[in-house]
Amino acid sequence: MLEVTEALQTTYTRQGLDDHTLIDLYKGLLYPRMIEEKMLILLRQGKISKWFSGIGQEAISVGLAKALHSDEYILPMHRNLGVFTGRQIPLNRLFAQWQGKATGFTKGRDRSFHFGTQEFHIVGMISHLGPQLGVADGIALAQKLKGTGKVTAVFTGDGGTSQGDFHESLNVAAVWNLPVMFIVENNGYGLSTPSSEQFKFKQFIDKGIGYGMEAVQIAGNNIVETYTKLSVLAEDMRKNPRPILVECMTFRMRGHEEASGTKYVPQELFTEWEKKDPVKNMESFLLREGVLDEGGVEAIQAEFKALIDAELKIGFDAPDVILSTEIELRDVYADESALEHVDPSGQTSEKRLIDAISDGLKEGMKRHDDLVLMGQDIAEYGGVFKITDGFVEAFGKDRVRNTPLCEAAILGAGLGLSVVGMRAMVEMQFADFVSEGFSQIVNNLAKLHYRWGQNVNVTVRMPTGAGVAAGPFHSQSNEAWFTHVPGLKVVYPAFPADAKGLLCASLADPNPVMFFEHKALYRSITQEVPEGYYTLPIGVACLVSEGEDMSIITYGMGVHWALKAKEELGLDLDILDLRTLVPLDKEAIFNSVKKTGKVLVLHEDTTFGGLGGEIASLINEECFDCLDAPVRRLGSLDTPVPFQADLEKQFLASSRLNQVLIELRDY
Repeated sequence: MLEVTEALQTTYTRQGLDDHTLIDLYKGLLYPRMIEEKMLILLRQGKISKWFSGIGQEAISVGLAKALHSDEYILPMHRNLGVFTGRQIPLNRLFAQWQGKATGFTKGRDRSFHFGTQEFHIVGMISHLGPQLGVADGIALAQKLKGTGKVTAVFTGDGGTSQGDFHESLNVAAVWNLPVMFIVENNGYGLSTPSSEQFKFKQFIDKGIGYGMEAVQIAGNNIVETYTKLSVLAEDMRKNPRPILVECMTFRMRGHEEASGTKYVPQELFTEWEKKDPVKNMESFLLREGVLDEGGVEAIQAEFKALIDAELKIGFDAPDVILSTEIELRDVYADESALEHVDPSGQTSEKRLIDAISDGLKEGMKRHDDLVLMGQDIAEYGGVFKITDGFVEAFGKDRVRNTPLCEAAILGAGLGLSVVGMRAMVEMQFADFVSEGFSQIVNNLAKLHYRWGQNVNVTVRMPTGAGVAAGPFHSQSNEAWFTHVPGLKVVYPAFPADAKGLLCASLADPNPVMFFEHKALYRSITQEVPEGYYTLPIGVACLVSEGEDMSIITYGMGVHWALKAKEELGLDLDILDLRTLVPLDKEAIFNSVKKTGKVLVLHEDTTFGGLGGEIASLINEECFDCLDAPVRRLGSLDTPVPFQADLEKQFLASSRLNQVLIELRDY
């Protein structure tokens, strides 16, 4: 690691830069260094709670911030203070963020640099490290589709490159020729684990050929080298969009975070890298060149000290957050009240569920010219279920995009498109495969608006369900994985007309929507479906059958099971099709239960931990005095979904439905 750029780390030349630029680079380095030194004092005084130090690595952040245009997005990490100061974010606002103040970017909801800001074109990290790489792909894709000529830069540490998100995101960027600068800060350690225990290759630039992209190594402690090389790369990428892997050789002089210390690092490394300190070496260079004298250095330091003290006072005096459960709940989701609701037209035609979904996608593509569809085999092949057949001819390959098998990166790319004001539909080939991108959905898409107010216009289509003899990995009902996560909407239609209207609404919604489609219903049911574009409100259930004996609260395939059982048993049933699981139409549920006094909550998902338990609990809390029998719930067996037909039939809740209804009737 050390020998490749040994001389460049300490050898400074002007490289054609004038005095003003050299002084600006020095100031860019000194300011975050002085802020950090102040933060370490405050940490020891107990006035701040935690600090991730970037001391010794400032040249990378500062060089990049100076090299990119102010409207080009940067996705930094927690050791990149120089990016935030380089984008001229006032220190008082940063300090309010670190202290959890009301004026912080996340209003106390997240810490340190876990925030984004459209004002300064920064998208912050989450603790899972890898997901921001896929988001960078999406931002770059949006810039490429819009023809802006902008570059996107994203940071990762050498430790974070072991995550799958790194490999997926670089692969997608290479395949799509996206103008992403992947900055690897190679400081030799992932927390306490040295590089020798993290990977076997010698240097990250060796990986470029494997992804089919250029790779450049930079002396990360030399601000002149860093700034000039990144400037040249960025300008070339603007003219010739493509990804570049940039390995920045550096070293952190503090612990992973202050509490962890540095005992695991050999002292000789500190001695060696102290000689390569970016601030001291740049200062010495400017003094040698006569660009600054001692008085000039002291004047800059005095200016920054006064500025830091003044800004910290503003930060300390900033108001604390106001405790309000109403505000907290409100900010989990972006406001969709301004969305235009479009009623169905009078004209209808008979369609299968699969045709209605395809039609809804077409109408969404026509209505939203910023909508991009992404998924495996969805372009010329039309998807494994042929829902997007003919879409390439109608809308072009820029908007109907085949993807590599990179679910995490593609979901991140959908989020990135949203950051730049576009919208995305991401198709999971089967709902089961969403596990490959789970963190992007539950940690990134779901929490972004709550954290810093960013809309997430991403719809994830989920072909789901059993009954087609597809076995454990193509048949799961996994909607309950997502109903538990605040920030996601979960839609699960049972009929073609509902599916089309709810899909159009989902594509328009500024929140992430998990849109479930039962595979066994694709071609088995038909219905008169309105022509053209229309929307149905998300969060409103539909009473598909009215009765007095009992209520069945259900969704998806469960609706059809309930209708069949009603006919077979001759029962007078209220059958409520939830249609959307989040938000849940509690009023419709309670109204039905209060009318009949007996209720069965039915779903195809396995029983334990399924949504039925939550609905049953709500009924018990709100309608207990109206109940004539205990709330019953019925789900499928608590096993994986078996392949063999008789085993699968036994697994499904439908095999026990009639018996449970008889027991409830006779209670």
